[in-house]
Amino acid sequence: MNNGLQPPLFILNDFTILLETEHPEFESVRNRLSRFAELIKSPPHIHTYKMTPLSLWNALACGWRPGEMIDFLTTYSKFGIPSSVRNHMLEITDKFGLLQLEGTEGGLMLVSKSPALLNELISYRSLSHFFGNRTGPQSVEVHAAARGKLKQELIRLGYPIEDRAGFHQGEALVLDWRDTLEDGRSFQLRDYQIEAVEAFYREGSAHGGSGVLILPCGAGKTVIGIASICKLQCATLILTPNVSSVKQWKREILDKTTLSESMIGEYDGSTKEVKPVTIATYQILTHRRSKEDEFRHMKLFNERDWGLIIYDEVHLLPAPIFRVTADIQATRRLGLTATLVREDGCEKEVYSLIGPKRYDMPWKQLEEQGWIAQVECKELLVELPEETRKQYDEAASRAKMRIAAENPRKIDVVMKLLEQHKGEPTLVIGQYLDQLRKFAAHLQAPLISGTMPHEEREILYQQFREGAIPVLIVSKVANFAVDLPDASVAIQVSGSFGSRQEEAQRLGRILRPKRGSNRSYFYSLVSGGTKEQEFALNRQLFLIEQGYRYTLANAEHEFQEVE
Repeated sequence: MNNGLQPPLFILNDFTILLETEHPEFESVRNRLSRFAELIKSPPHIHTYKMTPLSLWNALACGWRPGEMIDFLTTYSKFGIPSSVRNHMLEITDKFGLLQLEGTEGGLMLVSKSPALLNELISYRSLSHFFGNRTGPQSVEVHAAARGKLKQELIRLGYPIEDRAGFHQGEALVLDWRDTLEDGRSFQLRDYQIEAVEAFYREGSAHGGSGVLILPCGAGKTVIGIASICKLQCATLILTPNVSSVKQWKREILDKTTLSESMIGEYDGSTKEVKPVTIATYQILTHRRSKEDEFRHMKLFNERDWGLIIYDEVHLLPAPIFRVTADIQATRRLGLTATLVREDGCEKEVYSLIGPKRYDMPWKQLEEQGWIAQVECKELLVELPEETRKQYDEAASRAKMRIAAENPRKIDVVMKLLEQHKGEPTLVIGQYLDQLRKFAAHLQAPLISGTMPHEEREILYQQFREGAIPVLIVSKVANFAVDLPDASVAIQVSGSFGSRQEEAQRLGRILRPKRGSNRSYFYSLVSGGTKEQEFALNRQLFLIEQGYRYTLANAEHEFQEVE
């Protein structure tokens, strides 16, 4: 920095980094810092980041070099980078690529750049059953069936494996893009979508074929998945969060490729089709009659010779599917998500079994290019009525969140927001069905919840798309893979405690580009002075890291000013 300004970063010895939000270069520094550090806290003046081994390894997998990260921190830190931090960063980043898994004619081989490290790993009792014969001072045979489990165990020990063993081709599948879509529009992949596919494919080398692509909702992750199928020309299993997502994938594949309906199978609670491209839900794969029973539908992983498995919304991947994924490491694996944040802390499982982060497109960059809508985020504080406040104060700790979330005054605030945005397609999103039923009755708007049959949901979604229904009230079933491109207002009335991924997904419902001003509005209604307000700060972390700013306002004052 040569502009006379003091740099905006403070780097602490424990890998914590403090960033001044009022610094003129805040946004550009944040954009680069967030590539290799995680946002932990976001009070008004100072944002707190933390570097972790996983955040550094993912940055390396996306092309950052250790020297670039250290130079960046040195340049933008007020007091430079502590030598202990620099040395520890180098220790962590040196472990990336230190171990490689290579394919051999007879199977697999673990290769280490450090013979001493290999000796140490072979001596571990927890790892010894994965290995066969020693083939040299820097290599040892690995049992083929242990490919995934070995990667899991080693990353837990602090050693990521670079898997270069390659993948089998799988059953051949011939498909291409349609020149013209059914509605007469021409179709062309966007530049960033091509970049994402190439980052995953990596010229067909042993380095490519596994990993996670991170793009915001509305950026066309489904199209990127389809482009990967077109690139690889192989039978593909697509795993998705819900039946709505199954239908959406099928619609997109039929609309944009030369595949016929007879080549695409749906595998869910009501339909069990296994075809060259099969789309299944996580729910059906993890369904079993009792805890002692087997997962009967997991056999789908072996029903065909899949050349590619796509994990849609990979941050939702259930634990039983992680276990299966450990056994199918010879099959290419693509994870798609808007955020790698997992509230269960299983990001390392995603890294080791699906693959590292291969591509990460900043949300604001797509907004600037016009590919997603510009969103104004506002947190409105709603005071609890006196009687509800008394109930809240006397309640047990676990009950406080729900009492705050179901604040009856939120209905009046929603009514005023609907009046303010009259004529704009609006989603009212919440966590608690009792609360949402009251909203539905008061607003005379339809409610979509998990108990509603899928066919009825699709009818309401279609009516909303056509403008026949201006307001939809939706439970958490609409958090994922619901195609409502015209929704431009989202009002969140309650949520899953401090879930960052849910906040990102809900904002994602209104990110599709809009005609005209290309603007959307995201409101979060929060009971002031309650646990809900505390959780709201955590919910917003991921979106703040992506460059979104929440305006904080008192709901009562907000509408007094409007009036």
